[in-house]
Amino acid sequence: KFTSAATNDSFMLKPTNLSKGDILVMDRAYINYEKFEQLTRRGVIYVTKLKKSLKYTIESDTMYQTSDGLMEVRIQHVTFTKTIKTCETIHHHARIITYVDGQKHKLISLLTNDLEYNPAEIIAIYRQRWEIELLFKQMKQNFPLKYFYGESANAIKIQIWVTLIANLLLMVMQKGLTRKWSFSGLATMVRITLMYYVDFCSLFNNPEKDWESILSEASGAPPEPSLFY
Repeated sequence: KFTSAATNDSFMLKPTNLSKGDILVMDRAYINYEKFEQLTRRGVIYVTKLKKSLKYTIESDTMYQTSDGLMEVRIQHVTFTKTIKTCETIHHHARIITYVDGQKHKLISLLTNDLEYNPAEIIAIYRQRWEIELLFKQMKQNFPLKYFYGESANAIKIQIWVTLIANLLLMVMQKGLTRKWSFSGLATMVRITLMYYVDFCSLFNNPEKDWESILSEASGAPPEPSLFY
């Protein structure tokens, strides 16, 4: 779904659309204790990034260290308490898993209602969500949506869907090529040759082939007489 930048996406989180056994990985903008409790009662596991401003009661706190004495992972069992409009008090039990991100060199805290999974599995599940962040980065770099051909909501959605389709086609082509191409390099070459009737797979697997055939034919031809002989 596409919304304006000022619209909070939390309205899209609907526990009734999910079934027991589903695993939901989401951004921290979707944090809602009431909906999280509904997910827990439906048997749905959620994993999200923890907001620093959240208030909770710590039930237990355990820290695991590496052989060097550094923190490897910290597990906290917590309870969130909130009174909703119906004057009902919600007590939501969850787990906070804090670990060290070696690439970014910082601590990352994850919030989940699963109390049994190995912390490494929860971390791996959340890292899968970053695939969509990488997709957005890839689209912004190669298909900059700075200008829109129409101002209506429908025109903007069409242009976004066309961009997604073009991105998908390039990803499929990239995986099918035997020659290694970076995505940005492939996107640039397709942009240059887009208006020509060529076999993209053949061209990008061996772009020098045509030049090689021309050079080989030229080397076998008799030398031309010199203009000033």
